[in-house]
Amino acid sequence: MSIKLKARTLSRIETYTFNILNSLFLIALMFCTLYPFWNTIAISFNEATDTIRGGVTFWPRKFSMQNYKSVFSTGTIYHAFWVSVARTAINTVTHVFFTAMVAFALSRKEFVLRKPFTLVLILSMYVNAGLIPNYFLMRSLHLNNSFFVYIVPGIVNAFNFVVIRTYMGSIPDSIVESAKIDGYGDFPIFLRIILPLCLPVLATIALFVAVGAWNSWFDTLVYNSGRSYLHTLQYKLMEFLQSSQSQAKTAADIGQMGVTASSGGGASTIVTPLSIRAAITVVAALPILVVYPFMQRYFVVGLNVGGVKE
Repeated sequence: MSIKLKARTLSRIETYTFNILNSLFLIALMFCTLYPFWNTIAISFNEATDTIRGGVTFWPRKFSMQNYKSVFSTGTIYHAFWVSVARTAINTVTHVFFTAMVAFALSRKEFVLRKPFTLVLILSMYVNAGLIPNYFLMRSLHLNNSFFVYIVPGIVNAFNFVVIRTYMGSIPDSIVESAKIDGYGDFPIFLRIILPLCLPVLATIALFVAVGAWNSWFDTLVYNSGRSYLHTLQYKLMEFLQSSQSQAKTAADIGQMGVTASSGGGASTIVTPLSIRAAITVVAALPILVVYPFMQRYFVVGLNVGGVKE
């Protein structure tokens, strides 16, 4: 009995020790993950000239909203915001719908050309023509200087196609067969049966696509830099950051380098590239942070089932 009691006590001590060490490790990992963004928020709300001194960690030393006022001082930011919202929403919906449609068609065993088409899509993951051929392709399709250049090239993605098709492979064929017996065609089956069953993986793909579309600015630089009304929020923020950095480099006094931003009353306030960069980071990341909690419950399920096929 004493040996069993000692073994049980030792087992409990090992369990408690493991739980404590595991909790401490996860807390440290969480701190290392969250601190950079938390520090960025603190710097964005700190007075710009005070930020130059350094030492801003968890809380603003001198609270100020001037960094955000400088970012939103131009009216083009608001228009660029709605361009990014429209681009992200349309790109996400069209990409998820058409990629799922292609995945459904190429997942059906009765489709005799599914293997050649699948091979072509898979090859597109490894073979890329490059920036210059893509530019000439967009120009030949008359997509340059248009909003559709944000939508058309990203309608179908090979990697997301593989993930969705793998998930659809886990759906029993008897469900589709029974729907056909009831008189459903392929498109009603896809729309009313397959899409609802694939909601977890579709939500996961939608999150990936939305984050990529929201953060994208290089395609605006390449295809729509000459059309200011088509500039996205990320592109405008990038321009603003580059402008602040270039003005800071040419400032006469390096110790007080900054960018003069006019406030609402006509007064001028110095803002530094570091403070502007922090404010821009918060502005750019906030919409995704708001959307992510609503998609999180589908995230793990969609990756686990869509990424592995037994």
